[in-house]
Amino acid sequence: MVTRRQFSQAIAGMLAASRVSCAQTAAPDLWAGASIVDCHHHLRPSPEANIAHLDGAAISNALALARASSAGQMQALETQYPGRFLGWFASADITRPDAVEVLTSAVNSGAVGLGELKFHVEAAGPELRRMYALAAELNIPILIHFQEVPHTATEGVFSTGFKNFEAMLKAYPKTRFIGHADAFWANVSADYANADAYPTGPIKRGGVTDKLLADYPNLYGCLSANSGNNALSRDPAFTADFLKRHQDKLIFGSDCACTDGHGGGISQGGNPTAARMAGKCVARETLTLLHKSAPPAAFQKMTWQNAHRVYKLKA
Repeated sequence: MVTRRQFSQAIAGMLAASRVSCAQTAAPDLWAGASIVDCHHHLRPSPEANIAHLDGAAISNALALARASSAGQMQALETQYPGRFLGWFASADITRPDAVEVLTSAVNSGAVGLGELKFHVEAAGPELRRMYALAAELNIPILIHFQEVPHTATEGVFSTGFKNFEAMLKAYPKTRFIGHADAFWANVSADYANADAYPTGPIKRGGVTDKLLADYPNLYGCLSANSGNNALSRDPAFTADFLKRHQDKLIFGSDCACTDGHGGGISQGGNPTAARMAGKCVARETLTLLHKSAPPAAFQKMTWQNAHRVYKLKA
């Protein structure tokens, strides 16, 4: 005779087995098996943590964003996981007098770009201007975080004045600029007024970002973070056309803090205005959007080919 307790345990076992079976037979990611490089992968505390996110999101490779002093750490990571990391960008405090020397040393030690540069300065100010000149001199790209609206009361703003950034593109024609973050992506719409970090609703054509990407061969867009995802998800009809027109200028990145490539941990820590991404993997969400909104050839450009061409990554 089966007791009530035995029956309950049997049912629980069946449910657990069913969950395992469902997980094992779940449909693979739409991009599974494709060569994809995450070009906005902030270096994690341990080598294993880096790989956990890449594997969880079905991403084959990464370009790491790290401190200027990270050459040894990157070498160890590349030795432990051969071929997974195709290069790294270096960042340092650009307000310090020795910033040029520090970053030049990082490039001489293997860094392939500058960034992410995220500091409380003006986009046309002297601190960033000398970085633009340095990137041109070293023939490497430079990744800039543009933000006009603070996420918290004490955060402040970064690389301000993006609406007037055309002057910098003209002044430094040999510099390969990579635009990123809130102001860069919010300005895809012509009606953005620096009022919200992540505006919603239909996009009004003729935005500053759209125009600059079309008019200046030295500007590219990093599709990472909640900001990039927000721009791509708010107006599907606009997104499909935008990706078609700029497929040679856009580069996939995650800027995701989740631990497992499925939204575990704190996906958007320190950014309460990005609550829409809570419990989600930014990389996974953006790859889904790109796969749905662009034809296969354009998807491959944005997730692999453009990075190799613009960043001159390893084969």
